[in-house]
Amino acid sequence: MKFELPKLEYSYDALEPHIDAETVEIHYAKHHQIYLNNFQAVVDKYPELADMTAEEILTNLEQINIDDADWIKLKNMGGGFVNHNIYWSNLGPNKEIDENLVQKINTEFGSLEKFKEQFTSLATTLFGSGWVWLVEEPNGKLNIYQLPNQDSPLTLGHKPILALDVWEHAYYIKYQNKRADYINAWWNTVTLI
Repeated sequence: MKFELPKLEYSYDALEPHIDAETVEIHYAKHHQIYLNNFQAVVDKYPELADMTAEEILTNLEQINIDDADWIKLKNMGGGFVNHNIYWSNLGPNKEIDENLVQKINTEFGSLEKFKEQFTSLATTLFGSGWVWLVEEPNGKLNIYQLPNQDSPLTLGHKPILALDVWEHAYYIKYQNKRADYINAWWNTVTLI
């Protein structure tokens, strides 16, 4: 399977003033593209992966028996590719609120505000680089957690719903070392809730 960078549904400057156009362009066209290129290079080496989607590869990662160094690349680069696909799809200039999701969040976390507080706390306290996720577990319950580096909830059998990239490349141009400012601004670009 030949993977492609999903087309952004908005222009690079559409998330201004919260996320600047230069960051979006570099993050999407450079960082995301590199993950895709490196992931594709590993997949191309193994015919048994040719018919699998990127999501299927990550979901079945533990059953994939390839060279150890390539397996690590598959995990990291595949995670980087898929994680960014989800990240960009959650953002936009216009809200497209998922009322069912909001209702489920209110039920399971007490309120949308309590959910945002917990999610923001995890994002601001994540040590180093990684992601914060809202996922649906196999039992249907929602959960929020941190994952380091480019680890994916798919490897845990969870369905990713909302992804926040807290690698410095996601915010450093505009926010420098002010991760909390980036996180607070990011909420203004989330379309689901």
